[in-house]
Amino acid sequence: MSKIEVRNIYKIFGAHPGRWLDEARNGISKEELLAKSGHTLGLRDISLSIEEGSIYVVMGLSGSGKSTLIRHFNRLIEPSAGQILVDGEDVVSLSPRQLEQFRQRKMSMVFQRFGLFPHRTVLENVAYGLTVQGMKKPERTEKAQYWLEQVGLSGFGEQYPHQLSGGMQQRVGLARALATDAEILLMDEAFSALDPLIRREMQDQLLQLQAQLNKTIVFITHDLDEALRLGNRIAILKDGELIQEGTPEDILLAPANDYVQSFLQDVNRSKVLNAVHAANEPSLTLTMRSRPAHALERMAALRFEYAAVLDGKRLAGVITREKVQEAVSRGARDIAGYTDEMATIPATAGLDEVLGRLLRTTEPVAVTGEDDEFLGLVSRSKVMELVTPVLEETAAAQESGTDEAA
Repeated sequence: MSKIEVRNIYKIFGAHPGRWLDEARNGISKEELLAKSGHTLGLRDISLSIEEGSIYVVMGLSGSGKSTLIRHFNRLIEPSAGQILVDGEDVVSLSPRQLEQFRQRKMSMVFQRFGLFPHRTVLENVAYGLTVQGMKKPERTEKAQYWLEQVGLSGFGEQYPHQLSGGMQQRVGLARALATDAEILLMDEAFSALDPLIRREMQDQLLQLQAQLNKTIVFITHDLDEALRLGNRIAILKDGELIQEGTPEDILLAPANDYVQSFLQDVNRSKVLNAVHAANEPSLTLTMRSRPAHALERMAALRFEYAAVLDGKRLAGVITREKVQEAVSRGARDIAGYTDEMATIPATAGLDEVLGRLLRTTEPVAVTGEDDEFLGLVSRSKVMELVTPVLEETAAAQESGTDEAA
């Protein structure tokens, strides 16, 4: 179910944006528009659907329009044309009073530079949104303390922002956004000012909280590693236009153009892709109750030497053609007593783990999901296809290091 629908949003910055909408719709470039009118094209015909309970990442380089877009969601920026629907309600049509209530209760925002009040304590900063909502002091204090505990800052309530590290200040900002119980969390480059190690910790914190809270989160970043790690879906913008939108796997495996490809050049695919991407849907599976003669006939027709055997949806094991022939010769009613255990790897295992497993065995390996549900067999050819770019990049790096040493 869509929580946010963005429909054909245009944004033109300048004194008379309405005069130039038709030009923007007809495809005038950003540079041409600026030279011709003195107006700047911020967004052109952006349409997105953001599912409830998901982390939706919008990414792009500086000037791509990503921060402009997110500020349309709570109308910090007014669109030149288009609609923003939240739970089916058009935010663009809200009156000033309705908009104020919408911002207080529907959406919270976390900024890159923390946005904390330096003259307020940490606890007062976290409680600020609750104060605006009119909550009484005892209740808002209790709630603010709870959220400080959730982000790992229990005991810091009486400190002031300048007494905290950058990572701790950003945790305060996150706690403040969560304290209002808003259904939607907007995060604009929220972690980009942090050191890499702290940034990783904040990503972990966000994922842990999201597992508990199931908020709808719109996350802005210019870092593809961060986008791939956090996003259920990713939208990539360039010069105010949507270049590609899809799952992390869509972006990684099928970049739309050279612009998207340029983001991917330093990404370790083996850390992002998992066992599911390396699995083939089987063209043959048997069940514990399969008749041996029928099983042998199917395996012979497909020239298979082995097949996965299922018990319902669960993987029961593997059976070889030799074992099926034995069952036939003994007049067995089914193949249940002739299966062997099969090596498995969980669907969530990274591609690097899959590769390591394949290097240690020549036996078939099954990919399994929750409750041992059988998802397919690991395809060695698929693994090699997926990791080849990683191997090439590693070899190139090693070769470069050798050249430098020489």
